[in-house]
Amino acid sequence: MIPSNDNKGGEERRTLWIVLLLNAAIAVGFFISGFFADSSALIANGVDNLSDTAVYALSLVALTRGQTWKTRAAMASGVMLLIFAGGILIDVGRRYLQGSDPIGPTMMVMSAIAGVVNYLCLRLLQRLKDPDVNLRAATTFSFNDFISNGGILIAGVLVLWLGTNWPDLLVGFATAIIAIKGGVEILRDARAETKKSERRSS
Repeated sequence: MIPSNDNKGGEERRTLWIVLLLNAAIAVGFFISGFFADSSALIANGVDNLSDTAVYALSLVALTRGQTWKTRAAMASGVMLLIFAGGILIDVGRRYLQGSDPIGPTMMVMSAIAGVVNYLCLRLLQRLKDPDVNLRAATTFSFNDFISNGGILIAGVLVLWLGTNWPDLLVGFATAIIAIKGGVEILRDARAETKKSERRSS
């Protein structure tokens, strides 16, 4: 009989591979649509999903390592989120100063597609039992993505209705704030796991 831990590890590995590939595909879609739609919100979420893909790859490697390695991988994920948030803020500031002309319908269609994909990723990750710190970080990423997709949809409607770029810039800014919050939460969780491991070893 296969040990339950092997079954658990296999399920986690399959889940991470699925969400990794889905996020990579969505990132490409965001970049292409964001470029043609001149949308800060779409490009911001493309960067977000690309960083998620890297984090899921880290998580896959961490599954075969010890707790210390898993905690460090989670901390790397949190730092990556904070760096990504900084990049988005710079892009929003550039578009605010230089101007932009986002296309509302493209934003709405892409956000709806990404919303379905990110909801699927979130449900797959939430089905995992007793997730470690790294998998909890992955769940945080997917939840942030799903919330951001809703913001893009609303921004697309407002851009189409009002004929202005500020809803697009606002969602790009909000995406950065959500990323900062998620990054801080991941780092706190990783720090708590480190302290817990230290208490167990002492």
